[in-house]
Amino acid sequence: MADSHLDGVPAMRKTTVSSSSSLNIAFLLSMVATNLLSLYHLSTRASTAPPLLLPAAHQAQAQDEQLLRQLTAIRATVSQLNHLRSSTPPPPPPPPELLLYSRLAPLASACSAHPDLLHRFMSYTPFSPCPDDALSLAEPLLLRGCHPLPRRRCFSSSSISSSHNLNNLPTDPFSPLPDSAVRWPPGAKCTSFSCLPPSLGFDLARTEAARFLRAEGPLDLTVPQLLRLASLSRAGPIRLGLDVGGGTGTLAARLKRAANATVLTTTMNLGAPYSEAAAARGVVPLHAPLQQRFPVGDATMDLVRAGHAVNRWIPEAALEFLWYDADRVLRPRGLLWVDHFWCPRPDLAAVYQPMLRRLGYKTLKWAVADKTTPTPTAPPGAKHDHVYLTALLQKP
Repeated sequence: MADSHLDGVPAMRKTTVSSSSSLNIAFLLSMVATNLLSLYHLSTRASTAPPLLLPAAHQAQAQDEQLLRQLTAIRATVSQLNHLRSSTPPPPPPPPELLLYSRLAPLASACSAHPDLLHRFMSYTPFSPCPDDALSLAEPLLLRGCHPLPRRRCFSSSSISSSHNLNNLPTDPFSPLPDSAVRWPPGAKCTSFSCLPPSLGFDLARTEAARFLRAEGPLDLTVPQLLRLASLSRAGPIRLGLDVGGGTGTLAARLKRAANATVLTTTMNLGAPYSEAAAARGVVPLHAPLQQRFPVGDATMDLVRAGHAVNRWIPEAALEFLWYDADRVLRPRGLLWVDHFWCPRPDLAAVYQPMLRRLGYKTLKWAVADKTTPTPTAPPGAKHDHVYLTALLQKP
């Protein structure tokens, strides 16, 4: 990108100031024109009106006084505009770190589209501890498409008091994690793993230990079943994988134990420390939003799984781009696992099934089941008209 685009934040502010000056000048010109027209109108009426009973000297004095009043009004208007312009504080200059980084590494347009957040993110003291703004600034910028974030010359704000306790992390990824493994944000609702709901994936010893091992219905696909289907379809061994929206990294931990596979887990710390928990379990978290290109090379993955975070709430166009980016990173005969995707029943046949079929993949598993969603006002056993889809597809 050109330098003019890199300094988008200050350019935007300069445009705002110049626009304000242009409006002031236009307003001043309109006032001057109005007063000149008034003078012309008065002079015309004075020249065509019948002679007054006042002497000629008094008539000329009255015209001079009228002219002085008009000029005084013009001067007052100019003074007021100058006062307003001088009383408006100039916009703050961009942080020096932002200007420096923009010249070294061009910022993405999605970053410069949010100048206020970016200005605050880059307003820090270089060579000092970084601000504790991961949840207040970093995550909002990522969710708005600013990815990757600009680099900063400051030290990680990880607390020293918890870092020396990391030697006590369990070697078993399905053992409970110590609370010291996470730097809990100040004022957070939960400051321990026991406070978090088990459904979020932090109950490692019970809920997560059973995941991908037992199939409780046709929608479930266990790791042994996955490895068997990969062998029968001649997909080859699963060595590298990408778990999109994989929470705390349970699939990565299970495949590491079962097949010595390396699975990267994309995470966002939305309401819970998913990235820290996955890293404490010994799996690799990729702090990346769903709308961005997967940060891995073309045709390098044996498996891509779309977890519960990939669902109907994603706009249709964005979801289709996600499937094709999965196709980009999958090697030939690689596996795409759509796990418990849910949507309204009519939309499955009209939208999402054709979307997946357009990939041209071979179907190894396709299971659809009702999604039971009880509500306080619904009668016992009532179901909303939503369905789950689990599919295992193989790239040609």
